Amino acid sequence: MTDAFHVPNRILMGPGPSDVAPRVLAAMAQPTIGHMDPAFMALMADISAQLRTVFRTKNEMTMAMSGTGSAGMETLFANLVEPGDKVLVCVKGVFGTRMVDVAERCRAEVHRIDRPWGQVFPVEEILAAADRVKPKMVAIVHAETSTGAHQPLEGLGAALRERGALLLVDGVTSLGGAPVEIDAWQIDAAYSGTQKCLSCPPGLAPVTLGPRAVARLEARKSKVQSWYLDLSMIRKYWGSDRLYHHTAPVNMLYGLHEALRIVLEEGLDARWARHLAMHKRLRAGLEAMGLKYVSQEGHHLPMLNAIGVPAGIEDAAGRKRLLEEYGIEIGAGLGDFKGKAWRIGIMGQGADARHVELILAALRSMLAKG
Repeated sequence: MTDAFHVPNRILMGPGPSDVAPRVLAAMAQPTIGHMDPAFMALMADISAQLRTVFRTKNEMTMAMSGTGSAGMETLFANLVEPGDKVLVCVKGVFGTRMVDVAERCRAEVHRIDRPWGQVFPVEEILAAADRVKPKMVAIVHAETSTGAHQPLEGLGAALRERGALLLVDGVTSLGGAPVEIDAWQIDAAYSGTQKCLSCPPGLAPVTLGPRAVARLEARKSKVQSWYLDLSMIRKYWGSDRLYHHTAPVNMLYGLHEALRIVLEEGLDARWARHLAMHKRLRAGLEAMGLKYVSQEGHHLPMLNAIGVPAGIEDAAGRKRLLEEYGIEIGAGLGDFKGKAWRIGIMGQGADARHVELILAALRSMLAKG
């Protein structure tokens, strides 16, 4: 017999997962029922309605995929891309690069444009590339978790519609923490994850598809390459048909339902304002210590603050000290920022004064000791 696992006491201030609300954990501890139980079907319908509100959309095809945010990414590419389709991917960090990989695995003709890590794309640059490539779809990350860069999207969807291209957006880190306006920004398809600003454990990927994306799905000439992620079947489980597709993660969906209730109780506008206010508080404290952001000025994410590793502190050793001495987890830099940046998350439950002042106090103490 092995020993029971005892969870260490951690304060999650990295790029995700974020601290989970006690109400969400309590909801997940309820008895498991069948995934075809009428009561569970009613819960699924409520989750879809909640997600439509949080995504700010009327899209009927809005649901939670069984899998993490990366499963949401693969779901949309696998369903909306057929072999040979031209796909333009905007790369400015790890997750744009991952989009390229997933699109290539769907056998798309992938074209990429790049910006230096930490920067964002001007909309005009994306449209110029779209005019050259004439893609069927343009994919971009709204909140690049690897760099802390906040990509503007206003005007992009409307311009791409004039060019006959779908707009696919990664909203994994932004949903619930900053405005995500699916209908107003004319985004055709988007995905997210539960473990960031929704403050639910990892394991589900909210997705939403608008009418143009649904039409693309229905017009496919080939089968979706993934049976498990095939929305032509899964939509019948989440929709009024309620046809069995796979065994849904019942207790995870209990948790998401409660997490969304918490979001909507607070109100989206108030929640976005809270994240922004805590970002400003954190930024003021970091800059008072001489710490600098690595993301483009004017485009810092409220919920994910990417800063240069403090002078005189070794990257891994510094993060280890924060974890062991203060119980605080922050994220390392990835890709071009490996060994050069720290990523501090203030997401959902963790976007409050307690978390902000705690990390600032820990950093001050650590820098004073050297």
